[in-house]
Amino acid sequence: MDRLSADFAAGLLEPTEPPCLSLYQPTQRHHPESRHNAVLFRNLVKKLEESLLRAYPKRVAEADLRPFHDLAADDQFWFHPLDGLAVLGAPGVFRAYKLQRPVPELAIAADRFHIKPLIRIVQSADRYQVLGISRDEVKLYEGNRDVLDQVDLHPAVPRTVTDALGEEVKEPHLTVASYGNGARGPAMHHGHGARKEELDKDTERFFRAVDQAVSEHHSNPSRLPLLIAGLPQHRALYHKISRNSFLVPESIGVHPEDLQPAELGRRAWQAMEPRYLKRLAELVSKFGDARAQDMGSGEPARVAKAAVSGRVGTLLLEADREVPGRVNRETAKIERDDMANPAIGDLLDDLGHLVLRMGGEVIVVPAERMPTQTGLAGIYRF
Repeated sequence: MDRLSADFAAGLLEPTEPPCLSLYQPTQRHHPESRHNAVLFRNLVKKLEESLLRAYPKRVAEADLRPFHDLAADDQFWFHPLDGLAVLGAPGVFRAYKLQRPVPELAIAADRFHIKPLIRIVQSADRYQVLGISRDEVKLYEGNRDVLDQVDLHPAVPRTVTDALGEEVKEPHLTVASYGNGARGPAMHHGHGARKEELDKDTERFFRAVDQAVSEHHSNPSRLPLLIAGLPQHRALYHKISRNSFLVPESIGVHPEDLQPAELGRRAWQAMEPRYLKRLAELVSKFGDARAQDMGSGEPARVAKAAVSGRVGTLLLEADREVPGRVNRETAKIERDDMANPAIGDLLDDLGHLVLRMGGEVIVVPAERMPTQTGLAGIYRF
C-alpha cells in the first residue's frame, strides 16, 4: 500500500505529464457491504474512460486505464478496506491510498491530479497519532475525530526491548538463599528478575531508540501531533527522554491493549479536540485580522492573483466543496468550464496545488468552520 504522507512530502503528487486521472470513492469496511467496493470502483473507471475519450485517442485511454483495471482485479487489495479510496494515475505514475475518511465519488481526467481530498487527509487540523508504549511492545495508531486505526510501524522502529538492545538486555539477577535442614540448609537459587535500576536503564534505552525512530520515520514526515498511551511510569519516562518535537503533553492513561479500538479512539479524540478547536479558531481569527488589513481575501479572483505571485502564506479550503475551473498560471485569471473537460478540474483544488508549490500552507476545514461563503480564505505573507 502506498504511503500518502511520504508521497506528499516527496512531491510525487505534483503536476506531471497529462492526462492525470483521479478517482475517489467511499468504501465500506464490513461484510457484506464491502463486496460492493470493487463494483463501484469499476463504475468510476468507466466514467474516467468516458472523460478521457473526449480529448484522447482510444489507444491512449486504454494504456492509461490499464493499471486501474489491474487494481480492480486484484482481490488481495480489496481485503481490509477503510472508509475511502483514492487512486491516481498518469504516464509513469500510479498510486492507491486507503483513507480513514469517506470521500465523495469522483472520477476526473485533467491536466493535474485532483488532490484536495488528499490535502485534507494530510493537512487537516484534526489528525493525530497515538503511540502505545510499554517495556514489552510498541504500537502506532493514526486517526481523526471519527476513527482511529493501527498503522504499520516503519521497519526501523524497534517493537520490543530485545529488538532495540539485543544481547545488551540485562540478564535476571539471581540470589542464593538457605532454607530447611542444618545450620544453612540446602542452597536454592531464586530469580528475582532484573534489578530495578537495570530494568529502568534498559527501558530508558529502549524508549530512546523508539523515540528516535518514530520521530524520523513517522512524526517528521507526517507532522502530526503525537500522544502517548501507556502506564503512568512509562508515559512519564517517555515524555522525559523524548526529543520528538511533535509530542504533545496530553496522553492516554492506559495501554491500548487494555481498550477496545472504539474506546481508544474516543479517549484520543477527547484529548485532542481542544487543540483542534483552538487551532481552527486561531486560523479564523488570523484570517479576519489579515482581511481587515487588506492582507487576506475570500474572493477567488484576488486569491488566485496572489497565489500566482507566491503571496499566499496560508490557504483555507472548504472540505467536500468543488468549484469547476482552474487558474491560468500565465495571466492569473480564473478559467471556468465543466469538470468533464479533461483540461478543467476543481478551482479550489487548483489553488491548493499552486499555494503548496509556492511554499505556502493549505488547510482543509469543515464547512461550518469556514470564515467565508466562497469555499476559500487566503492569508497573504507579504
